[in-house]
Amino acid sequence: MKKVRITVKRMARYDDLSEQYENPIQHACEMQLGQTFVCNGWEKPTGFCDSAWEAVSPFVMTLTHGGGDFYDGWMKNPHSAMISCNDGFRPVSFLLETIEDN
Repeated sequence: MKKVRITVKRMARYDDLSEQYENPIQHACEMQLGQTFVCNGWEKPTGFCDSAWEAVSPFVMTLTHGGGDFYDGWMKNPHSAMISCNDGFRPVSFLLETIEDN
């Protein structure tokens, strides 16, 4: 099984939506720009957000089993994917890419 590196590439905040619709939440997102995680197989990495894992895990599973080329050539690197979490107030974009075992 291949390993997959997940890198936090972008973090957005929509304060106007939060003010209008969201109840205040302490520490809603603990991700840091540039933070990386390595998936050993299809296991969620320690410290990775549960909600974000729900969004990225199907792509991680495919990549760990040697698949890729999502959506017929969507990514320049067919063994990668750019996936965002499902938080509509502060979405985080993750780059998933297979890495070689050392």
